[in-house]
Amino acid sequence: MSNPDAANSAAEAPPVLASTDGPIARLVLNRPRAGNSLSMALVTALRAELAALAERQDIKVIIISATGGRIFSAGHDLNEFAGEPDQDFLARDFAGIAALMQAIMAQPQIVIAKVEGVATAAGCELVAACDLALASSVARFAVPGVNIGFWCHTPQVQLARNIGRKPGMMMLATGRLFPAAHALQIGLINEIHEPDALDAAVEALAGEIASKSRAVLEIGKKAYHAQASLGVAEAYAFAQGSALANLAHPDAKEGIAAFLEKRPAKWSGDPA
Repeated sequence: MSNPDAANSAAEAPPVLASTDGPIARLVLNRPRAGNSLSMALVTALRAELAALAERQDIKVIIISATGGRIFSAGHDLNEFAGEPDQDFLARDFAGIAALMQAIMAQPQIVIAKVEGVATAAGCELVAACDLALASSVARFAVPGVNIGFWCHTPQVQLARNIGRKPGMMMLATGRLFPAAHALQIGLINEIHEPDALDAAVEALAGEIASKSRAVLEIGKKAYHAQASLGVAEAYAFAQGSALANLAHPDAKEGIAAFLEKRPAKWSGDPA
């Protein structure tokens, strides 16, 4: 016999769990029974949380993870695509996914994906969109739309830009489920850790980044993405302008003085 209270509780559970601890924020995909799939409701909630955190000067790092452990995210919620879905709904759904990925790229904080399980389709795209990604040794990655007659159109944008054209095409054209070791080899993730060591590794990385200047992290992330779309000469010209502007920032002056004086830097915005 089904438990109506449990069913109602699951239905009412927020699609994203949010918390903060000092300079680190955590956003947890919370649809484990649906493979943490990126329903429109979840995407909307995640975008809202990111937008709120973007205004927080005290937050330097955001960790995106998922409940359940077995599946990080199965991508789009295919239940929303079944039958003859409304074309306006589909257009809004894909626009929401595109906006989410671009929001992560534009987020002033550094965003880390913590991948414990399987990340497929738009779930794999989410991993690629994050600035950094650490994965469990049992994690798996795929863009398997081709297996069900649907090319993974939006994931290819991140894959082509993050892992390169040939590795991206291998994933897209085969729909194959690749192990974490392959994801590391092609640059989809940064590190692999055993399941019982992943939490500590993510916390250590987040803490290391959070020790830096929040303003400089924001400046650097924005400049990194901007120069990547330019030709070499244009990128160097842009980098020169960015460097000059950065040197004028109080945190650059403080950081250089602290280095020369052999003392810890005191970043603007950090607690006294």
